[in-house]
Amino acid sequence: MSLNAVRLPANEAVRESSSQSALSECVSRTVRRYLADIGDTSCDEGLHALVIREVEGPLLREVLAFHDGNQSRAAAVLGINRATLRKKLAQHGLL
Repeated sequence: MSLNAVRLPANEAVRESSSQSALSECVSRTVRRYLADIGDTSCDEGLHALVIREVEGPLLREVLAFHDGNQSRAAAVLGINRATLRKKLAQHGLL
């Protein structure tokens, strides 16, 4: 699978980000930089799977830390079942 990035003109990229949340801006900027770095190099697992894998671990870690390790509260904030949270924590080596 070959990735083809479309580069936004600098002024359009700035305009687009002004209406985005801080989190959305951060993701857009990081994905744009990643695509520029890899060029046409293929991403074997697919870009979506790569981004989810890279974002999910820190998200779980930070939410759990914010709630002082309380998995029930962290799961509720994340909108997932506690068992699902535990499964994801195990997958990311966070248990």
